[in-house]
Order: sequence, then C-alpha cells, then structure tokens
Amino acid sequence: MAEGEAGKKRAGRDLPAALLVGFGLFFIVIAGLLWAPWAVVALLCGLCGLAVFEFKDAFSRLGVTLVLTPTLVGVVALIAGAYAAAVSGVLPWHWALWGALGGAVIWVLAWRMPKGAKGYVGDVAASVLVLGYLGVLASFPGVVFAMPSGALKAAAIFMCVVGSDTGGYALGATLGRHPMAPNISPKKTWEGFLGSWILAIAVGVLMAVFALRMPWWVGLLVAAVAVLFGTAGDLVESMVKRDVGIKDMSSVLPGHGGVMERLDSLLFAFPAGWALFALLGL
Repeated sequence: MAEGEAGKKRAGRDLPAALLVGFGLFFIVIAGLLWAPWAVVALLCGLCGLAVFEFKDAFSRLGVTLVLTPTLVGVVALIAGAYAAAVSGVLPWHWALWGALGGAVIWVLAWRMPKGAKGYVGDVAASVLVLGYLGVLASFPGVVFAMPSGALKAAAIFMCVVGSDTGGYALGATLGRHPMAPNISPKKTWEGFLGSWILAIAVGVLMAVFALRMPWWVGLLVAAVAVLFGTAGDLVESMVKRDVGIKDMSSVLPGHGGVMERLDSLLFAFPAGWALFALLGL
C-alpha cells in the first residue's frame, strides 16, 4: 500500500475532499466573524437545522421518532433568539434562551400526544435531547458575539478548535499508535491528542497577543478549553454514533461525514469559552 493511501486509511477520511470542504467552511466562518457575525449565526442555524435531520435518521435506527417540527423550530429559535437578545440588549439573553427552551419543550410534549402513548417517552426524550444538544449549546457563539470584542473572542475560540482538530488529525493520522478511547472512538489516539495541544496552544497564544491584545496566558487558557471541551464534544458524538450503530451522522460534507462531525467540538467549546471570558472579566 502506498504511503499516501496508508495515511488516508489510518485517518479514515478522503483527505483531498476533507481539506477542500474544511478550508471552504473555515474561510466562510472567518469572513463572517470579521465582517458579519449575524451571517455566522444564520449559517449556524442552517447547519443545526441539517443536524436535526441527521439525528432524526440516526434515532430511527433505534425505533425512536424525533418530534420533528417543534424540535427543528425550537433549535433555530434558541440560537437566533439568544443572539438577538444578547446583541440588542432588549432583555437578558438567558431569559430568551430559557423562554425559547421552555416553549419548545411544551410544544414537543403536546405535539407528540395525538400519536398515542406507545413510544411517547422515547420520542419526547430524544427530541428534548436534541433541543439541548443543538439548540442550547449552539446558542453560545451568538452570546460570545455580544461580549466586548466579541467577534475576535469568537474567532479565538473557533481558531483554537480548528487548531485542535487539525493538530490531532495530522499527528494522529501519521504517528497515532496508542488508542485514547478505544471503546468510544477507536481512531482517536494519544499522539493525536498531543498534536491537538501543540497546534491549539500555538494558535491561542498568537490570537491572544496579536488579535485580542491580551496576555499570552489568556491564549493558553482558550487553547486548553478548546482541546479539553472540544475533545469531550467529539467523544460524546462518537458515543451517540456507537449506540446507534453508524460511522458518520450523514455524508453531506465530503471527506468529513455529516454536519455533526464538524459541529461536535464547537458545541462544547463555545459555552466553555464564554464561561472562561466571563469568569476572567474580559
């Protein structure tokens, strides 16, 4: 087997397609962060909407039917509502978040009732899980935008997650030998985890010093959040896929798999990043 083919097999992805799609998404997000944060929120709403359908198809393998309409509308309302409240200041963003979540849960509970009692608990529980997993967690990028220098802070979190993913992919695909969590994600290795730390720290320190104009150690903390929480998000999504019995949530993104394969780390890293900046008073 040729060296390039071996690297591709070990990584488990079509590398050229993955790079093309990855760079495209990267530049779209960075452009939005710099010039139109609202467009990033709109893109996030669209991606999470697609992810709702990925969860619908995945859960159907377990005999669970997602309560689609209120779940889909609720996810978008949570993301857009929290952002609108945060940037407008009309009401506290967490009021909008909890209000939208409460309304969506009530809607799910009521919408599912006409189908009868059989499977009711499973369908409702899965739908509320998706509302929290996608709607609540994905609302935090919009909340970060509303902070002082919010676009740059969001860019720092995003760049560190990208650095973590890229460093982990590169070192794991080439040198990975020791599985990190074989029962959850067999291809994730300790060598890849080291690569995540190396590149994320480099990106975080550079972003802190040259973009945020903050001390270097702030970048170190952002990088730590990106690696630890981003890796946790990746493992959680892997756990869902193993339970369902699939390799990828879908094939909508060539070389990557589904939308969730690209959102999993970000969904965990952004709430933690927001908490870090809030606790530091930055």
